[in-house]
Amino acid sequence: MDMRVRLTLAYDGTGYNGWQIQKDGLTIQGEVEKALSRICSASIRLHGSGRTDAGVHALGQVAHFDPPQGLLNVPWDRALNALLPPDIRVLDFARTDREFHARFSARAKKYSYTLWTEKAFFYPQRRNFVWNTGPLDLAAIQDGAQCLLGSHDFSSFMNKGTEIRDTVRTVLDICMVPGLTSRETVIFIEAGGFLKQMARNIVSALVHIGRKKISCRDLEYVLKSRDRSLAPATAPARGLCLEHVTY
Repeated sequence: MDMRVRLTLAYDGTGYNGWQIQKDGLTIQGEVEKALSRICSASIRLHGSGRTDAGVHALGQVAHFDPPQGLLNVPWDRALNALLPPDIRVLDFARTDREFHARFSARAKKYSYTLWTEKAFFYPQRRNFVWNTGPLDLAAIQDGAQCLLGSHDFSSFMNKGTEIRDTVRTVLDICMVPGLTSRETVIFIEAGGFLKQMARNIVSALVHIGRKKISCRDLEYVLKSRDRSLAPATAPARGLCLEHVTY
């Protein structure tokens, strides 16, 4: 029986041109495929749950590939980690049937975005993982997030670059928790699916609320307008992390 292997990956996206393989530049998909092809002595295609942008990180990216029949019992986590660069790790693997697809079988994804809210100083070692926003009104951000919950047309929060007709997505939850240090706040966004750079655009709008540059009513107007030009500019990639994919 043909089998498929599912991987869970974590990576620091700082030095990569995103997930998707490209002709020029390092990518996460390209590095993992290179390692797989060495192990299998054949060209192997890796399919991810989604394409993270350049500079975006992951703690729970999911991907799958179809191994040659003679290699079904390989300990893929140990084999791949021995070949991958240290900023890409395979956390675990599972054997599954060909019905599973990392992208099309996904039911929901959860992203985190980390904000540095201290005005006086900034830890330089956190520069690749946070957006240095300065102080924010966190209560206002939480209030503003409520209008984004549920199913809406998120055209105002989608950047150009993909051919897509259906721009309705369902946001299941938006919440905030303390970050790695006392100067950080993490916004978690879970949705049934995301448009191109939708998570970063939502965070940018919420930060504008936290800075008192727009109101909750303004955010509702931007959402209903379905006009990308009315929404704030996209938040930096470095603060974003793919946390979990639900199947």
